[in-house]
Amino acid sequence: MDISNHVSLSALLALEKRLTTVAHNVANASTAGFRAEELRFESLIPDQEVGTAYASTGQTYLSRASGPIQPTGNSLDIAVKGDYWLAIQTPEGTAYTRDGRLKIETDGSLKTVSGYPILDVGGGELQVNPGGGPLKIAADGMITQGGRQLGAVGLFKIPDSANLRRFESSGVIPDAPAEPIVTFSDGGILQGHVEGANVNSVMEIMNLIKITRAFESINASINANIDSQKKAIRAIGSNG
Repeated sequence: MDISNHVSLSALLALEKRLTTVAHNVANASTAGFRAEELRFESLIPDQEVGTAYASTGQTYLSRASGPIQPTGNSLDIAVKGDYWLAIQTPEGTAYTRDGRLKIETDGSLKTVSGYPILDVGGGELQVNPGGGPLKIAADGMITQGGRQLGAVGLFKIPDSANLRRFESSGVIPDAPAEPIVTFSDGGILQGHVEGANVNSVMEIMNLIKITRAFESINASINANIDSQKKAIRAIGSNG
């Protein structure tokens, strides 16, 4: 196999990784709070010894762009406006999410639909009265039930420099501490709403088509190159 085939194979590996991320995004386009997976890559990796440039497979990262916010009319649904996150307690420690679909357990604990406790700004778990009627959740996260304030849903800011690791479908775990937000003017909580995935389904499907075509084109080029090499070998052998 010559160098050109090695370069083509590196391109196939990069396309395969991109295809996997796009397919995952499309599969979760209807998942509440899902953050799309993207690839950041340098176009070329030079080989200093042979002077050849190979395609990079890139680095995966999670997009922080907001998803569409849709009204649901459910008082236990909350969406976050602005660059803030809800905190949840998980077996892997504190994770952060934009999926604000909540439920009240029989013991009064307030949890996500996945069963993880929702936290206040101090990292404490929230409790309400399971038989005390509907909750009112204000823009600052304050929970009121039956005219009594029971605590506040915490909002947190994840540093822009932090790398995010996915937790389950809609959660993230940053590699730097998130900052609790006490006062804010450019966002907050919307009760009776849910944030959807930040996936542009039409664009992602178009990307799937483009990547598939590019993959097929490069693969055909490799096969044609291999056929040419075989013919050349046979020609040399017959002349010998």
